[in-house]
Amino acid sequence: MNSIAQNLKHIENTLPSGVTLVAISKTKPIPNLMEAYNAGQRIFGENKIQEMTQKWEEMPKDILWHMIGHVQTNKVKYMAPYVDTIHAVDSLKLLKEINKQALKHNRKINCLLQIKIAEEESKFGLSENDAIDLLKSEEVQKLRNVKIKGLMGMATFTDDSNQIKNEFDKIQVLFKQLKTTFTEFDTLSIGMSGDYKIAMDCGSTMVRIGSSIFGARNYSI
Repeated sequence: MNSIAQNLKHIENTLPSGVTLVAISKTKPIPNLMEAYNAGQRIFGENKIQEMTQKWEEMPKDILWHMIGHVQTNKVKYMAPYVDTIHAVDSLKLLKEINKQALKHNRKINCLLQIKIAEEESKFGLSENDAIDLLKSEEVQKLRNVKIKGLMGMATFTDDSNQIKNEFDKIQVLFKQLKTTFTEFDTLSIGMSGDYKIAMDCGSTMVRIGSSIFGARNYSI
């Protein structure tokens, strides 16, 4: 069985320049993360704020922490002192809360708008029109402590690679369209362990990979 460091190296070798790797470390213990850290990984993604905060407190401070899970507004304050990027922003209410909490710490927090591209009802996200309206709204343009860097999407959980490609193509078109107006847009976060190579063919600039680095997750904790 390969070590975490070997898995990481293998994945890095498949990524072209310009594609950022977020190592999805949710449910994994700190020694596992430290193995990836010691192999050079500096960006980690978590989906529970309490778990991420504990890891932030105990691990080296040059790590960039990405919140990849659905975020409740009342939990933003716990990660506002340190979180680098919040991936799953899907409402004006959440953006305003991130801005408010970032301001308290004199920080600017990177955000990605989550676009609903999958057919599954369980997936969160904005429609394309809602995302455009949100970005153009005066309220969003007044927010000084958030930086909307791009889009995030999750494809349908399926073995049908054509469907996955179509969904990724859809968000890529929107990303390119918005980039012409919103010059800070530089991040298209699509692709996970099972579909990141398709995502890269569809213009992904950031892939979120967990099980291919750390092994299967332990959901019992």
